Amino acid sequence: MNSYMKHGFAVAALSAACNAAFAADDITVIKIGSAAPTTGAIANLGKENENGARLAVEDVNRRGLVINGKKIKLELDAVDDQADPRQGTQVAQRLVDDGVVAVVGHLNSGVSIAASRIYHDAQILQISPDSTNPKFTQQGFNTTYRLVATDAQQSPVLAHYALETLKAKKVAIVDDSTAYGQGLADQFSSAVKSGGATVVAREATNDKTIDFKGVITKIKGQSPDVIFYGGMDATAGPFIKQVAQLGLNAKVLGGDGTCSDEVIALAGPAVDRLVCSIAGLPLSRMKAGPAFEKEYQQRFGMPVQIYAPYAYDAVMVIVDAMKKSGSTDHAKILAAASATDYQGLTGQIQFDDKGDVRSPRLTLYGYKDGKKTLLTTMTP
Repeated sequence: MNSYMKHGFAVAALSAACNAAFAADDITVIKIGSAAPTTGAIANLGKENENGARLAVEDVNRRGLVINGKKIKLELDAVDDQADPRQGTQVAQRLVDDGVVAVVGHLNSGVSIAASRIYHDAQILQISPDSTNPKFTQQGFNTTYRLVATDAQQSPVLAHYALETLKAKKVAIVDDSTAYGQGLADQFSSAVKSGGATVVAREATNDKTIDFKGVITKIKGQSPDVIFYGGMDATAGPFIKQVAQLGLNAKVLGGDGTCSDEVIALAGPAVDRLVCSIAGLPLSRMKAGPAFEKEYQQRFGMPVQIYAPYAYDAVMVIVDAMKKSGSTDHAKILAAASATDYQGLTGQIQFDDKGDVRSPRLTLYGYKDGKKTLLTTMTP
């Protein structure tokens, strides 16, 4: 190689490096937060939230995003809130300090409620894909939004099933003392009482309990037709298994925290006595659900359990607000969110004045031969 060619190659290499630098400079990186329990007993559900949000970020980046003439690259800032309200406030502050423009999260209602003040004080949009306690959006904060039905809508559906399908007259209720579990149980209790049933036992445990024999023994003496459990799959599984072991014939009803694939392994054959609700639609009832399920499975090597589509849509609502406002400023994104009218994976998304999704859907599932089976979908 002569000296001219060497020199030409060097110039070309320098030019390419400069062009790459300029191209990188032309792209603005915007952070979106993801907060969920990705370690601990319900990490399977928290990781699904993160995966759903991550898939949306990757899809947006692949398609390309331009806001106000600027090329935007989204970055997911994912944190583990450990399903703990105290940890939730800490990671919320970390996300604010990291400069996120909006947050997808949290999963647990108690954590969402605790963290919501941090986001409100910073005026950062918070969209939960799965927190169902009504109090979350009843605090007067302009920053709190959710994409699913509330416990005030979910519990009456379960109560109606207990009263009309199972013909329950005597009901026992157990909850895990969290904002989610207790709130769901309170709503269920009110609904079954209004329908004429008697609550013969009301017991509280905690979200770490796995030995329920004492509680179940007390309930057994009341001979309930139905037992309602307010809590998550990590504790619901052992609860259902022990109900069967102690010889109760009652069906167990639970909310969306129990309605996972993980509960099958934890409850064993006894899972067939579980009927649970999801505060949204199943993938099979979403127009693009099968395609999403295939993409999710290929990307993460596992099936969708519950709310990955809602975490995905939470990111898309944030991006839609960027487009509507023509800005990546968090205050302008927040201002645009209230006027959301977006056709998402999970359906048409609009919000009321509290931040709750309009026209939510609910789904009831049973388990047969250890497999989750769709019973019905409805609008509360």
